[in-house]
Amino acid sequence: MDTTSSSSPPYSVSKLEARFYYAGLLSSPVLVYRTSTTPWKPPTGPEAYRELKELKPVFNHGIVHVWGDLGPKVCDYLDSEQITWTSVDVVRFAKVGETPGPVVLWIGVVPQSLSGEDAHTAAVGCLQLLESSQLTDVEVEFRESILIRSVGPKLLKYVSSTNPTTSVCGLITPALGLPLAARATSYAEGTGALYISEGRDSEKVYILTTRHVVFPPNSGFNELYNRKWTSQPRREVILPGPKAFQTMLKSTMVKIGEHKIMVDYYNQQLQDLQGGGDEEQEEEVIQGKLKEAEATIEALNHFHDKATKYWSEESLRVLGHVAYSPPITVGAGAKRYTEDWALIELDCNKIDWDNFKGNVAQRFRCTTLPHGCTPTPRPTPPSNTRLTASCRFIIGEDELRHPQMLDADNEPCLLVIKSGCATGVTTGRATGIMSCVREYFENGPHQTSMEWAILPYDKSGAFSAPGDSGATIFDGQGRIGGILTGGTGLTETTDVTYATPFYWLFDERIKAHFPNAYLYPVRA
Repeated sequence: MDTTSSSSPPYSVSKLEARFYYAGLLSSPVLVYRTSTTPWKPPTGPEAYRELKELKPVFNHGIVHVWGDLGPKVCDYLDSEQITWTSVDVVRFAKVGETPGPVVLWIGVVPQSLSGEDAHTAAVGCLQLLESSQLTDVEVEFRESILIRSVGPKLLKYVSSTNPTTSVCGLITPALGLPLAARATSYAEGTGALYISEGRDSEKVYILTTRHVVFPPNSGFNELYNRKWTSQPRREVILPGPKAFQTMLKSTMVKIGEHKIMVDYYNQQLQDLQGGGDEEQEEEVIQGKLKEAEATIEALNHFHDKATKYWSEESLRVLGHVAYSPPITVGAGAKRYTEDWALIELDCNKIDWDNFKGNVAQRFRCTTLPHGCTPTPRPTPPSNTRLTASCRFIIGEDELRHPQMLDADNEPCLLVIKSGCATGVTTGRATGIMSCVREYFENGPHQTSMEWAILPYDKSGAFSAPGDSGATIFDGQGRIGGILTGGTGLTETTDVTYATPFYWLFDERIKAHFPNAYLYPVRA
């Protein structure tokens, strides 16, 4: 059933279609206009259900080869039409469980800023630009979307996956994905990305994050920060930030409560078994589970007491200080990427260097690695094992655009992982085409940049959320792809995550100021 009548203009979209066309996407964006002539069928009947969609990346299509020239032309054209756009992505959509549809030029606009009529006019112009590049099989869609920029004692030693505290102590263990905040602006929390050594004769070790984590945009300071002398004031960085610290304590208490319930359950089981003649073996098994649960409660209580005693004061959680951070620049260099980074010099007394493993992500179960995340014939470990990602190498520009692995449908794919402060370990699908992103400011001109786009892997949740800024994005082999900078969605739930490619950030920006810098060696 078509959503337009014979008297309706060609750009008319019904309220139902606007609301439900993107059903299944995490932020539930609102459709403004689409060029596709395929009728949309609204849910009907007493048990009506929506057709759910999911985002898919684009690699093997002609638009990949012309996007470097075409993308900026699309942005310039939208500006000429006075469209307040926020992002230009190239994606495909698929009904859950079905083959993806055509390539879509997916344009985000500020909510309630674009009428259907103006969107129709702009879409026609975009189609003409596509046709000028011999692309006649690409649809254009406008949706409402906003850009989101997410922002003591020694750290604990690494613990084995069998340790009772392994699920709660990661926030204060020196693995990747540490929850950071500048002490002066601790309300803005983000994520530590990678450990970088200064090189040559220096013993300094830094942790990389985004600048907007340690200098939030509303701080009003966007100039070069370079602490050359010890006499200069220090901008201290704490670990974890206040919100993450409270989350850690609450999570610990929840775990304690869960195990107390199991203790009561096992005791009741033992009581029910009393008097039975042939149940000695079963009783022995339950006794073992009871002792394990009691030992876990004791370990968690000890961890909670220690964290409360030694980590509650922010002054005891100072990890180091900002050493160098250039101003945030969008559209930087010939690639027009976002330059948004800061190096935090670690307080050497905060790290147990004999136990420090370097650029190793926190342990995660291998079930978080989707099919195809590692190329064959690399063996797949058992699903009940825990893995660590050792980030030693960098994914080059060519493989970001042309990955060497295939997914279950024999399509090119680059499946990636990140460990962030807000959403923990998540998996996603990287795209082969850099997205155009537009950011607006109340007291200044808008800014445009190119971003590496990451889509959610499945329906399990968003790839990132505010607080994940600075997180490292890597593939199943531990190769570093980029540093997370933000995302877009109609709410704070992101449909598309954006990152700065690490090959460019490290080689062209960081090494320009620290020429001998190298990734801190990974230790087994």
